[in-house]
Amino acid sequence: MDIQFIQEAEKDYKSLDGSIKKLVNEKIDSLKVNAYLGEELGNKNNIDLTGYYKIYVAKKKYRIVYRIIKNEIEIIEIYSIGKRDKMEVYKDVEKRKNLHWKP
Repeated sequence: MDIQFIQEAEKDYKSLDGSIKKLVNEKIDSLKVNAYLGEELGNKNNIDLTGYYKIYVAKKKYRIVYRIIKNEIEIIEIYSIGKRDKMEVYKDVEKRKNLHWKP
């Protein structure tokens, strides 16, 4: 399983402190084994995240939001890593998905 970060999510990742990064890395390693570990998202407060998944990190303080791309191989594309505060992590995905969407 290949894991890819969109550019903005890579910045999210780089901004995390070391202890959170370690926990994020563990979750990403888990996704490499089973991409469907995360919970499917749908419509979150009028933000359409159908086709995206979330997985919790650090006792649900952080979320990784990603989608699965199925071609000849499956690719997990990470769209955001951050806190849920005021739905910001989901709002980020909404903005980013329109910039980076590809079939």
